Amino acid sequence: MTVWPSIAVYPSGQWLGRMYDLRWPGGHVVRLGHLVALLSIPWALVLYLLRVAPRTGIRYTVTNRRILIQRGLPAIASSAIALGDFDAIDLVVESGQAWFPAGDLVFRQQGREVFRLRAVSRPESFRQVCLKTREARVAVDRVCPTSAAAG
Repeated sequence: MTVWPSIAVYPSGQWLGRMYDLRWPGGHVVRLGHLVALLSIPWALVLYLLRVAPRTGIRYTVTNRRILIQRGLPAIASSAIALGDFDAIDLVVESGQAWFPAGDLVFRQQGREVFRLRAVSRPESFRQVCLKTREARVAVDRVCPTSAAAG
């Protein structure tokens, strides 16, 4: 499975998310955040295109052995974590990510952060895929220890 991060992966994208979430005045139709969203369409489009551009694009991929951060086209792995190298994944929604909806996935081994995926779009779904894939990989490695060595 592959997901592309939200534009909240960039600091200016997080700032836009905070601005879009402004609820003043308290009406449902006309809010300051809606006005900011309309006025910032060009900048948000630039951030979106940067996120998927051939040289700067970022995506997160789960394989049957690891979770990768890939950059550019063609995809080149810039960092990765093996499925057996973490035991929990926390979801952290930073300021400016909630509006998109996005969040950081923090991979932990014995309570210590070992890897982070920033601004994952629809993070809970991707978190569940990572956990289920890890569970399957660990079970296979337990039954067939040679598969882990082949890896």
